[in-house]
Amino acid sequence: MVLSLGLITIVAGTLLALVYNTTKEPIDQAKLEKQTQAISEVAPEFNNQPTTEEVKFVIDGDTVNVYPAKKDGQLVGAAVKSWTKKAFSGSFSVMYGFDTDGNVTGYAVLAHEETPGLGAKMDIWFKDPVNTERSVIGLNPDVNNMTVSKDGGEVDAITAATISSRAFLDALSRAHNAFKQYKEQN
Repeated sequence: MVLSLGLITIVAGTLLALVYNTTKEPIDQAKLEKQTQAISEVAPEFNNQPTTEEVKFVIDGDTVNVYPAKKDGQLVGAAVKSWTKKAFSGSFSVMYGFDTDGNVTGYAVLAHEETPGLGAKMDIWFKDPVNTERSVIGLNPDVNNMTVSKDGGEVDAITAATISSRAFLDALSRAHNAFKQYKEQN
């Protein structure tokens, strides 16, 4: 009995390792493509390769990645990959775009575990062109109070998902701080 269970465990472990090694590279490639697409969506128009100029900063003990967007060698803004652990269902990561003045030019949610129909609405909620009181596009964290209106801020939270909204704005704050540090150093 022990021998057969041991043999089954060895075979199952070997198969699991084989599947992991087979799928690791395509999964990593898909993540890189999603990240590259997000940079193109959120950053101002650029003609450099931001992923090759990536700079990492530690903000509040966590790493935030800045991808500078340049046009003909001049900085026009950046895409910043940020994340937070303050979400309702754990953590999520978002790619934010900034122009050189620090205004938000866009964002793309890269990964989240928020409740479908509630916190998961962040994909579109904060860039709604009709309901501008909830949109962060065009706002600058140095000028605008980038907290939810329930906390005295300028941004309307997702209905029934205030925790997720606070987390989204926390990640935005980290991204903006990293972008400011990048600009100070360059």
